[in-house]
Amino acid sequence: MSVIRRTISTPILLTLILIAIALIAVAAGSRPFNQTVIDIFLRVILVVGLYIFIGNSGVMSFGHIGFTCLGAYAAAWLTMPPMMKQTLLPGLPDWLMNTQLPYWAGAIFAALWAAIWAALFGKILMRLSGIAASIATFAMLAMINTIYSNWESVTAATSSVVGIPIIRSIWPYLIAAIIAVIVAWLHAISRAGLALRAARDEPTAAAASGVDIPKQRLIAFILSGAVMGMGGALFAHSIGVVTPDTFYLTLTFTTLSMLVVGGIGSLSGAVLGVVILSSLIQALRWLEAGVTVGTTTLAIPNGLQEIALGIVMILILIRRPAGIMANSELRWPFPRSETANLKNPGEDPGNKPTQQGVSR
Repeated sequence: MSVIRRTISTPILLTLILIAIALIAVAAGSRPFNQTVIDIFLRVILVVGLYIFIGNSGVMSFGHIGFTCLGAYAAAWLTMPPMMKQTLLPGLPDWLMNTQLPYWAGAIFAALWAAIWAALFGKILMRLSGIAASIATFAMLAMINTIYSNWESVTAATSSVVGIPIIRSIWPYLIAAIIAVIVAWLHAISRAGLALRAARDEPTAAAASGVDIPKQRLIAFILSGAVMGMGGALFAHSIGVVTPDTFYLTLTFTTLSMLVVGGIGSLSGAVLGVVILSSLIQALRWLEAGVTVGTTTLAIPNGLQEIALGIVMILILIRRPAGIMANSELRWPFPRSETANLKNPGEDPGNKPTQQGVSR
């Protein structure tokens, strides 16, 4: 209970930040800015999904965007009109061909579909550690991409799958981002999350204490896969089109860089890394397009966006190698007496023992 009391302010504050961003978008009333905010919420879902596994296990994964691909195509199979599926995806089974669910139901099933495959892959991969595990997850991503790029009757191969219902409202994406944050927080404070972080920091001691490291990694891998699958489904609904290459190297390294810049070991860092870098990306896009100030138009050369973004990321990591938040979280500033009680439940904050045990 004390752990919950100490940490519950983190998801509350992150939720308030996300709601504030949504309200700004509503107040702006601009459709392009609305889409920008939707993109931010989608990145929050994906980066928080990465944090659930990478942040708690310490194992760098290059394959999680594969689960986003699985979720996106599951959403296409489940929510597209049957006539469109008959034309574009003739290899689907009849029961799936004639199914058309609302987007929210499709997102739930997409999360389950991705979780199932995460369990299958994770059963094999979670026994690996270090660089071997990272390379194995990249092989998983390459495998998924290759299958979906060649399974023409079911995924349309490298052709675009169109006809996916487009959701323009920001609220479903906001709700999904909040759900991702809450799921990540609940896992972090759970027995499984605590055991996994113990194995991350002191693997030998954790194993000696009875922690089943592959099992705890598998739990986080499945949970993160489900969150990534949900994000993939909503990604598909945000643009109405999916191709396998959308969910490959570019998205992989974009989301990983946001997690690293924010702080791999911090849920707050995962969210703030997305908000800060997404805001920077959008500002650079506006500058590339040209911003008029009075009679002067300010613009930067095309292609300078990526260079400027890379320089900013390098400067951030030089100043803060562990990321913006490092391993810390956003918290309410508890009063001194309450903080003392939270750290040592039952201790009288009025009596502060010295190292020798003598009260002052």
